[in-house]
Amino acid sequence: MRIGLISDTHGLLRNEVFAAFEGVAEILHAGDVGDPAILTELAVIAPVHAVYGNVDGWELRQQVGESVELERLGHRIAVVHGHQWGSPKVKDLAEAYHDFSVVIYGHTHQPLIEKTAGPLVVNPGSAGHRRFGDPVTAGVLMLERRLEPKARLVDLLP
Repeated sequence: MRIGLISDTHGLLRNEVFAAFEGVAEILHAGDVGDPAILTELAVIAPVHAVYGNVDGWELRQQVGESVELERLGHRIAVVHGHQWGSPKVKDLAEAYHDFSVVIYGHTHQPLIEKTAGPLVVNPGSAGHRRFGDPVTAGVLMLERRLEPKARLVDLLP
């Protein structure tokens, strides 16, 4: 099973996301969506589960929660934006979700994939406007029953 991972769109859904997420079973958005219409646009690709981030307004907060917990192919997955931890650190997320297989977060705009003693922790980075010279990225999570989850980052801009 392939799951698209995206965060920090801040009101911009790039065309490159459609190619990056071709064939995914679903999409997880880790907050700072910006315009709620982005979730509708992503749903054209696959079903979407999203959380709100610190810059999301009340309209979006009425549609989605602060966290999402899912189970897919025997893997527990948590999705949060991360602002709850200030500047989230992998260690804090791994401790908070120690009994999960995967934790997806955003907020920092820094793409990251790190396997801890507990969950695989993934930040797909920022898929919206380029800021501070950071890369513009998304991610794909690969799940198979009884195998360790894997993820990869996808550069959306050269």
